[in-house]
Amino acid sequence: MKLTEKPTQDWWRTSTVYQVYPKSFHDTTGSGTGDIRGLTKKLDYIKGLGIDIVWLQPVYVSPQNDNGYDVADYYNIDPAYGTMDDFDELVSELKSRDMHLMIDIVVNHSSIEHRWFKEAASSKDNPYRDYYIWKEPASDGGPPNNWQSKFGGPAWQLDEETGQYYLTLFDKTQADLNWENEKVRQEVVELLTFWAQKGVDGFRLDVINLISKNQDFPDDDGSIPPGDGRKFYTDGPRVHEYVKELNEKVFRPYNLVTVGEMSSTTLEHCIQYSRPEENEFSMTFSFHHLKVDYPNGQKWELMPYDFEELKRVLSRWQIGMYEGGGWNALFWNNHDQPRALTRFTDDRRYRKESAKLLATTVHGLQGTPYVYQGEEIGMPDPKWNDMNEFRDVESRNMYDILQEKGKSAEEAAHIISVRSRDNARLPMSWDDREQAGFTSGTPWIKIDERYREINAQLEMDDPGSIYHHYRKLIEFRKTVPVLTDGRYVRLDEGHPQVYAYARVNKQQTVVVISNFSDQEVSFRFPDAFFKELDLKAEAELMLGNTVEAPPLAEIVRLQPYGSYMWLIN
Repeated sequence: MKLTEKPTQDWWRTSTVYQVYPKSFHDTTGSGTGDIRGLTKKLDYIKGLGIDIVWLQPVYVSPQNDNGYDVADYYNIDPAYGTMDDFDELVSELKSRDMHLMIDIVVNHSSIEHRWFKEAASSKDNPYRDYYIWKEPASDGGPPNNWQSKFGGPAWQLDEETGQYYLTLFDKTQADLNWENEKVRQEVVELLTFWAQKGVDGFRLDVINLISKNQDFPDDDGSIPPGDGRKFYTDGPRVHEYVKELNEKVFRPYNLVTVGEMSSTTLEHCIQYSRPEENEFSMTFSFHHLKVDYPNGQKWELMPYDFEELKRVLSRWQIGMYEGGGWNALFWNNHDQPRALTRFTDDRRYRKESAKLLATTVHGLQGTPYVYQGEEIGMPDPKWNDMNEFRDVESRNMYDILQEKGKSAEEAAHIISVRSRDNARLPMSWDDREQAGFTSGTPWIKIDERYREINAQLEMDDPGSIYHHYRKLIEFRKTVPVLTDGRYVRLDEGHPQVYAYARVNKQQTVVVISNFSDQEVSFRFPDAFFKELDLKAEAELMLGNTVEAPPLAEIVRLQPYGSYMWLIN
């Protein structure tokens, strides 16, 4: 089949990606679950933001133990989401709008309902046995080592029929694939090629840096926290080799945009993954900036977020990726994280200012921005403590584990309410109709009660809304070159409330100053940098989030959650 024609190389550097969690986006059938046709019906809404790339999360056949990240058939659409004809229509409608489709690929593991695993589990001698990672029990009959699942509990499941354990780094129904097996790698190449030939423009590869495991499978001695085994499979010994193979056989021939999701990775590895001359990925997701409220790296403990650490991490990655030639995926939100609006700012009194502040802050950085559905209208976390409302397998597992560790049921429920992935998985609020315009049926998970005040229709109708703020930022990405190629300079060293930085090239300077507090504060530019600013040339306010914007001067006075972006030519 003839390769699909693609735009010029690196076209995605000035683009913005819109992430769709299909189960919660829009339901056209009344089933209570979003579907592919629901996305197709809303493409004009997404196009109106200025979006170039739509990232569609998994819609493959799946038992849905992990909301589609447990794939049972990589070549077919789950009936809950529609049909292959619906998918083909989506691709066609995107292309007619000069937009691109990026789909999620989950190839660190598959569902145990997949044909490969069913064959593998049938006999130790089955040809598919080596598609997965099997080990004999330890001397006491327990798991082969002390590695822990990221969803809680041991990372090994005993197969009673054959007496061996198989590796499951995530849910117990998600068996890790054995990438040491060349046949597995060829299967992955073939399934990627299948979707590329259907007209897909890119792939987001789920936890792709975990595909190469230390083949000794040693116990973790705890010398490097958290001691759960991740140091033996994160950015493993052959991972770059495997990614280069995918690039050579699929990514490069089809000129695809690719983003690797990186679990517990390092800056040095991400530079290598995304530096063009390495021929691996277009860009990488890293999550270090979203761990600044994890006490000692523990997700399921609570503390106020460390603002200085947040700025330090963002700055380190901005400078490191720029100097190393890598490329960032920029984001605050996704389907695995609580809403940043609730997490880092004020989702009540200053909700609109806060949402705009977060948008301005991240869209001024270098990289390709990602907007997660609902972020552009300021959707916050729900206010739940009732465990009956939660659907996420990780959250349900951790509720039990937290109590086993000594938390009361109330304490465990509160921690889950703050940390749960379900915070981001509530249905999209489209309008003020029943069920927020998401479905005519009963939604698979509860609608946020604030949908009558927070919905897309209200946002689109208000010229000063969060939605229109995003529209302007997305347009700047295409029209202001320094946002693509400018070096990053942090300006706020040590300020307890303000994050301030500049992006600088030979022709332009962009300055972004954001007050992450509910107090009026002042920010003073570093003397050396301020002297370099040529304020004889007028500084143009590109965007602000308050009625009155302060002038760009040596001392800038900021309103609560005030955030501003200036351009100096």
